[in-house]
Amino acid sequence: MINTRNLGAENSLFNQFISEVRNVAIQNDAMRFRRNLERLGEIFAYEISKTLPYEKKTITTPLGEAEMSILKQQPVLATILRAGLPLHQGLLNYYDKAENAFISAFRKHDEEGNFEIQIDYMSAPALKNRTLIIVDPMLATGKSMVLAYKALLTMGAPKHIHIVSVIASADGIEYIQKYVPSAKTTLWVGAIDQELTAQSYIVPGLGDAGDLAYGAKLQE
Repeated sequence: MINTRNLGAENSLFNQFISEVRNVAIQNDAMRFRRNLERLGEIFAYEISKTLPYEKKTITTPLGEAEMSILKQQPVLATILRAGLPLHQGLLNYYDKAENAFISAFRKHDEEGNFEIQIDYMSAPALKNRTLIIVDPMLATGKSMVLAYKALLTMGAPKHIHIVSVIASADGIEYIQKYVPSAKTTLWVGAIDQELTAQSYIVPGLGDAGDLAYGAKLQE
């Protein structure tokens, strides 16, 4: 079983930001929606930082020297476009020297309204023996995340993968458990919802994160 950390299960300011990205009375302010995703990303970054390796280094202060625990290696931050960008920025605010990867995934619909997930573009550094953090605000079916993970593996096998989603469906988590190696993966979520619509949107969820962050798009 993949280690799953649900930060929303604890009482903290984190849940205030979750409530605002869900709330129809607040989320339609696109700038606030993006900023709340960014703040959630910052909290995820801090919590993930507790699991990373550190090393002792001596630094010089104006009055002497101090031995400090410093992050041994920056992670690689990967984002599924476009909805993941504000969440990604939140993590990048903390891992400010991190290398970055970007993946374009989309739903290709047929005439009956069914769809399959396709990867359109990827840019990434070498990942062999690196810590990889993949972010996407919504983990609905889990298929986009698994395809992104498999695409990133072409850049080398990471030593550990952290998957970050603000809201996940129970079905999406089950799919991740099935197709991503549990021994080297940690799943971080802010809330777990039980229902998916016929169009694979999470209920109660928050709607379309990409549209709320950047405006509505034309449907193919």
